[in-house]
Parts: sequence; structure tokens; C-alpha cells
Amino acid sequence: MVIEGALNFREHVFAQTIAGNGDYGLKFVRECSVLFEFGVGQFYRAIVCHWLSRYTGDPKFTLPEPPESYFMAKKKSSSRAWLKEHHDDIYVQRAQKEGYRSRACYKLLELNDRDRLIKPRMTVLDLGSAPGGWSQVAAKLVGHNGRVIASDILAMDNIAGVEFIQGDFTEEVIFDQLLACIGDDSVDVVLSDMAPNMSGVTAVDQPRSMYLVELALDLSTRVLPPGGIFVAKVFHGEGFEELMAETRRLFSKVLTRKPEASRPRSREVYLVASGFKGA
Repeated sequence: MVIEGALNFREHVFAQTIAGNGDYGLKFVRECSVLFEFGVGQFYRAIVCHWLSRYTGDPKFTLPEPPESYFMAKKKSSSRAWLKEHHDDIYVQRAQKEGYRSRACYKLLELNDRDRLIKPRMTVLDLGSAPGGWSQVAAKLVGHNGRVIASDILAMDNIAGVEFIQGDFTEEVIFDQLLACIGDDSVDVVLSDMAPNMSGVTAVDQPRSMYLVELALDLSTRVLPPGGIFVAKVFHGEGFEELMAETRRLFSKVLTRKPEASRPRSREVYLVASGFKGA
């Protein structure tokens, strides 16, 4: 039906009239047909009206508001697809069976298996910890004689062996609370699984995600002793190479990992930096 509608549009009197306006008119009709074919045909009238208003100067051609039902349908469709994918995800199912708070815990478990990051008796700082999957893993790995200090803007339910501070660690008050909580202990590992709320617009999401990683890296340089470890989620894109260069300047060994639990379509990788060279 959608493709048939696209073909019908090419034969429409509106389309024929516009196509008569030289090369630009033909290009416009072709683009409208493509839009129609990919499922946004309900907006072709709005696009045509906008074009006619702009190039004829006739005020009767106005751009109508898109129907609210369209956005609601798209939102519901996207939510249903995400819920199905989430429900069918083997790592979600494993997390439910094994008592972990999120599928993300398997990313840290794999990273730790490969690179031996967290050991008993260590002190670990977990940034962006909610809902607590990474903190759960870290608490088990450090054991009763280790410490896990977690922080997030969002609230997080208590986890045995984890000290939680709620707030934005970039604010001085929260940063001071973290330092006070760390006290005289040295932080052996800084973890960051932080990511911004994604808008779907790469030009917006990428700088925001890079900013969070840079903040976590800066904090790690303040609390890690020489030889310390920094692990952070980072997205391929603008600023990635610069971040890698800065991390290599600060740490003696820097790797990128893509855990199996990381969804294949995601641009995320994990930066694993060890051997902090010191402030």
C-alpha cells in the first residue's frame, strides 16, 4: 500500500504541476515520493504546501500541524519493539535468573575476566552507578575486605557492601562528599558506565556522552594512585580519537573492548586504561 501510494503521488495533479517547474520541481517530486515510500506519506501534503507557499508567495498554502496520532503511533510502535527486544534478550533473562539488577553487569564481568581489573581488598569508585549492576559485580569481586563507593544523580536501592552518594559528582558539594567518603583510602579502580539520555540526534548525543567521559577521566586523575585503573563507556564518533590520545598520555596501557553483552548495533565500546602515571 505504501509503495502504491508513492506511485500514485507521482501521478497526482499536484506533483505534475510542481514537476513542470524545471529540474528543481522534478527533484522535489522525486524526494516527496521517496518520503511517501518510506512511510511518511501522510506528510506529503504538508511538504507540498510548504513548497508552494515558499515559491509562489501565496499565503493560502500553509503548513498544517502534523497529526498527534502519528507521533503517538510511532512512539507506541517503538516502545513495543524495544520491549520485545528487551524481553527476548538473553542477558536480561540471565540477570533476572541470577539476581543482577541489569544486563550491564555482564559487560563488567567480561571485562574483568579478560583484563583482571578488580581484585579482593580493592577500593572501587563506580560513577553513574544506578540501578546498581556494576556495583553488585564490584562488591562481589572486592570481597568483605574491599570497598565500593557508588554515585549517581538517580536514586539507587541499597546494595550490601556498597556506599552510595546521590548527586551530580561534577558539583563541588557532591565531589567533596565523595572525597570525604574515600578518606585516607586509595581508589584502585574508577568505573564509569555513564551515558546521557539519548535524543537520537548524533550531533547532540555524541558531545554530551564525550563530556561525561571527560569528566570521569578528570575525576580519576584526582583520586587514583600511580598504577590505578580507569574503565569507561565511550561512543565512537567525534572526539573519540582525542580522548584516546589524552588517556594514553595519562595511562601506560589503554585498550578498547566490545563485550559480547554490548548490543552489536550500539556504537559503545569500553575504554580500559591501566597503569595511571600519576597526577
